[in-house]
Amino acid sequence: VQLQASGGGLVQAGGSLRLSCVVSGGTVSTYTMAWFRQAPGKEREFVTAITWNGNTVYADSVKDRFTISRDRAKNTVYLQMNSLKPEDTAIYFCASGRPILSSVRVSSMYYYWGQGTLVTVSS
Repeated sequence: VQLQASGGGLVQAGGSLRLSCVVSGGTVSTYTMAWFRQAPGKEREFVTAITWNGNTVYADSVKDRFTISRDRAKNTVYLQMNSLKPEDTAIYFCASGRPILSSVRVSSMYYYWGQGTLVTVSS
């Protein structure tokens, strides 16, 4: 399974971006798909996930601003990011795996990772 993330860029605070993660060699509907991010000098952190059966989980820091979705026909997962803040600046990674629901926030539960896409939010 290979994951290709794209869509990052530079945006002003309050703006929006949509990240995409195209999956090859697997299907988005049979894996839990997640987004993690890593800011400079910080640990990688969970952002959001959508399970194989459609449950969504969000980090408190992005709830009500970010939305994860998937398109089975395109085998792609999206992360719509609205009301962006400077603290959202990070490299965003998509990941796939089969964690149980209580473990979707744990990065070690994911088998496959994309290469990351940089999001920079200016103040």
